[in-house]
Amino acid sequence: MSDYLNNFAVQVHGLTRTFGDFLAVDRLHLEVRRGQVFGFLGPNGAGKSTTIRMLCGLLMPTSGGGTVNGFDIHSKSEDIKKNIGYMSQRFSLYEDLSIEENINFFGGIYSVTGQRLLERKEWVLAMAGLKEERSRITRSLPGGYKQRLALGCALLHEPPVLFLDEPTSGVDPISRRSFWRLIYEMSRTGTTVFVTTHYMDEADYCDRLALIYRGAIIAEGTPGDLRQQHMSRQVLEIETGTPVQALEILLKNGIDAAIFGSLIHAAVERNESEMLRVRMVLQ
Repeated sequence: MSDYLNNFAVQVHGLTRTFGDFLAVDRLHLEVRRGQVFGFLGPNGAGKSTTIRMLCGLLMPTSGGGTVNGFDIHSKSEDIKKNIGYMSQRFSLYEDLSIEENINFFGGIYSVTGQRLLERKEWVLAMAGLKEERSRITRSLPGGYKQRLALGCALLHEPPVLFLDEPTSGVDPISRRSFWRLIYEMSRTGTTVFVTTHYMDEADYCDRLALIYRGAIIAEGTPGDLRQQHMSRQVLEIETGTPVQALEILLKNGIDAAIFGSLIHAAVERNESEMLRVRMVLQ
């Protein structure tokens, strides 16, 4: 039995969280194998971030339970925090500090000191492509470099499990692809990566996916399995400066759609006329 448990970095059963009368997470059951890139896909408000906060020991479940790297999420939240890396959907570093000062700060948080901090700092700077920029104020960095630096700080203490909450939201496509190459490198060294995303193309990078809607998991499997079993229609990703208004127009015209981050996902039949209809109603 212990060997079975050791195969999984994350296990949850019946995980539930309510806020007053609002059911944010509804009896989730999940198992994530060690070294796996596990994707959590769902629209805004589906419960992705709430789930990650519970798994990271930042929020207590209302009911249900589970373990992260063998530590119970109810009784061992402080141990969990020491054994994970966490990168939130908002840029989590201090923009008024220099790049090196941010790394030193997170070294203190994770108790990485002395020679180990010096070695890990050089690794972060090299990974982020910032070896010659260590004195630069963080605020002045382009988005893709900020993202790499935040990832490096989350990995400073070499955690076995890494949680990434919409890490590429608002980042250009080239930086997103570069970031995912780094995620693969982490996975190849044995790090388990649990990532939430809004982007359909990023879902294909994951070893396994869970689709969450209104707090409940509605499908789970490999990207290929989910396409074959559940994706009879095509999903269009729509970028617009007014997503709420665009969503209302689509729904009024009978087009199934939801907001994913700053994008809209519209499910349509796999033919050219349906795609043209979406374009026409949004003109």
